[in-house]
Parts: sequence; C-alpha cells; structure tokens
Amino acid sequence: MSVTTTVAELRNQLASDTPPLVLDVRWALGDPHGRDHYADGHIPGAVYVDLDRELAAPPSAEGGRHPLPELTDLQAAARRWGLRQGQPVVVHDDLGNTAAARAWWLLRYAGVAQVTLLDGALGAWRSAGLPLESGIPAGPPDGDVVLRAGGLPVTDADGAAELAVSGLLLDARAAERYRGEVEPVDPRAGHIPGAVSAPTGENLAADGTFLPPDVLRKRFEEKGARGAGAASRIGVYCGSGVTAAHQIAALEIAGFEAVLFPGSWSAWSADPARPAATGPSPS
Repeated sequence: MSVTTTVAELRNQLASDTPPLVLDVRWALGDPHGRDHYADGHIPGAVYVDLDRELAAPPSAEGGRHPLPELTDLQAAARRWGLRQGQPVVVHDDLGNTAAARAWWLLRYAGVAQVTLLDGALGAWRSAGLPLESGIPAGPPDGDVVLRAGGLPVTDADGAAELAVSGLLLDARAAERYRGEVEPVDPRAGHIPGAVSAPTGENLAADGTFLPPDVLRKRFEEKGARGAGAASRIGVYCGSGVTAAHQIAALEIAGFEAVLFPGSWSAWSADPARPAATGPSPS
C-alpha cells in the first residue's frame, strides 16, 4: 500500500471521474490559526480539518495533549468532511505533513483502506504552479463512511516502557527536547528511558518530500545498538502523538511496521511515577 501521492498523481486524480477527498490539516504547535491559513489559500475542493477538535479527544493527564478521539466522534467528523465509503483520501498540511500524518494514521487505524499523504505537502503543489482557492467554502454533502478501530496497532505507557527494553522505541521529537535541554509544553523535560532519538524532521528532504526508501531504511537501521533492522518490534512516540504518526509513515516507506504510543511524552511526563532520562544517550 502506498504511503504517498505525488502532486502530478493528485492533479490527475482530481480530474478523474472518481476524485479523492482532499483533507487540509493545517496545524502547528503554538499556531492556532490553521483555518485562517486554509482560507488564505488551499487546494481547490480541499476540506479543512481541525486537528485539535476533530483528530483528538480533549486533553487529560492520562491521555496526554492529543488523545485518540472516540471512534464515533471520528466517524461523525469524517462524514462532515464528505467522506464516502470506499473513497480514497489524500491528506496534507503546509509543514512537511508532520500534522497531516495524524489524519493519515487515524483513518488507517479506523479502517479506511486508501489514505495517502501528498508528498511535499502544500509546498509541492505551490511549486508546481497549480492553482489555489481562497475563502471558506460551504461544507460538502455528508458522507456515509463507516469506521472500525483496530487497523493499526497502539500501545500504552507500560507497552512503551517494555519496547524501550526489548524492542526499539523511537522518540520523534526534536533532539533538544529528547535531551531535556528544553521543554516548552509538557510537565517534565527528558525522554522515556531506553528510547532512541529520531527527530521527525530527518525523514524529509530539503523540499519537504520524504527521503527515498533506501535512505530512510538506513537511517532507522542505524538507530542505536538494536536499530530497526535488528528489532523485532518498533514503537514510536513524540510530544502528544501527532508527529509520531509521521515517523510511522516514514518507517512504512522504509519497509518497517511500528506501533504508536498515542499519549506520548505529554502523558508519560504527567505521571510522577514514570522515570525520565536526560542527555543524548537512551538511558
């Protein structure tokens, strides 16, 4: 199953008799103006998706800053977007798909078979000289998609701790947050003991597209003594389970399967009984 769709492929698909649903997941940490950015210019026909409200449940100490939404809520949102049963979906943002991957992962988790990321995100569409439209269009007719959980694996804090010991647990946050030098949003600084630093930004080329599969595979195989090639099980976490989905997409491109810890560091660090490691090494 392909993880990405190119701009050329999307352009052709949108002109076909069976166009995909295009979802614009404009979101960035500390920037609450995703809808405004969408209104300034978006791919014609794309539907805006609010990550905080539609791709996550309300935050909690146990679930973190972006807990997985209830399946009934996600299905209601997907129908508002106009998603029909069996319809392909292409998702993107304007930040290398680091936010859009949350929608990609959630829809795959919920049983939508054909979901891809627009490789290069909105920047690739702009670079190709393709048109944008502005404003907030009227909502599409309601879709009829039926979602079922379980399409992708998840783990909890105990499972993440076990993976850090017996498998490979990747921390997708920026390296300085992994080392505990800064922590802008979560209760404590540091990382899960045993986790290996693998910043999400290193999945991408300078133009915002994913690195080639062989390059990604080498990147993950070289992560620590166990590496992805030697580990029988791989887990991923980040700050709140958003950019970790991007890491899972990169791992899939490289030929690896991985499990998501949705609560991620925001949930782990909120529990005083959970230890935190600092510095560049996993332990």
